Amino acid sequence: MNGRNTNKCSVHKAKKKFGQNFLVDEHIIADIISAICPQAEDMMVEIGPGLGALTRPLLKKLNHLHVVEIDRDIIARLESDYPQDNPKSKLTVHAGDALEFDLATLSAPLRIVGNLPYNISSPLLFHFAAYAERITDMHFMLQNEVVERMVAEPSTAAYGRLSVMLQYRFVMEKLLDVPPESFRPSPKVDSAIVRMIPLPASETLVNNEKLFAAVVRMAFGQRRKTLRNTLRGYLDEMDFEKLGINSQLRAENLAVADFIKVTNYLDEKL
Repeated sequence: MNGRNTNKCSVHKAKKKFGQNFLVDEHIIADIISAICPQAEDMMVEIGPGLGALTRPLLKKLNHLHVVEIDRDIIARLESDYPQDNPKSKLTVHAGDALEFDLATLSAPLRIVGNLPYNISSPLLFHFAAYAERITDMHFMLQNEVVERMVAEPSTAAYGRLSVMLQYRFVMEKLLDVPPESFRPSPKVDSAIVRMIPLPASETLVNNEKLFAAVVRMAFGQRRKTLRNTLRGYLDEMDFEKLGINSQLRAENLAVADFIKVTNYLDEKL
């Protein structure tokens, strides 16, 4: 996760284009490490290590840590502190965009942690979700509003496309609130830590995942409209009756299991 110590931060300016806010609250850092509970043999990947607020305590627990960082200045610091040509180095630096990083290049099972840039948090979550079968768990710092959407229950204002697409693949739990003053510079939003644990493959029962994504996107595309309108291109009134779903409901009223039922019905019908 993005982090820093006092000495280093005085010469590194957070860059807005990378969404950098460096974690400095030692109590929060300790709580996060406790929640992650790293074990020496874990194959762990940290997204956006920044100046090491979590990197350093993780390295005290792990035999080895992989980090993915896009900021060239931070990469230079990491490679200076942990020379990559030293076979005894406990840190491997992967320079580049986390959205393009292929987790399949690392040995499974993986544990992933990170302070995700808030401006691209949703794309990153979907990117990591594609590797769910290779992942043991993920712990992320995110904008609190995003975490609330991730864990939201049906028929609530926060429940939406992100909720369905992630709850289909993961069991998720909000662990910890993190106030703005825990960072330098302080963001304008509250943050939170979320734990994501992939569901067993036997419990992800969609036959056609592309169709599932399309149905969910269409259903929530105009969330104030009823399913009869938003899914008109997929289902007619007779289809809704066969599915046992009220066409006058809105997308936010359907559970993840209902979207799975609709998708599998359509997959057989089409």
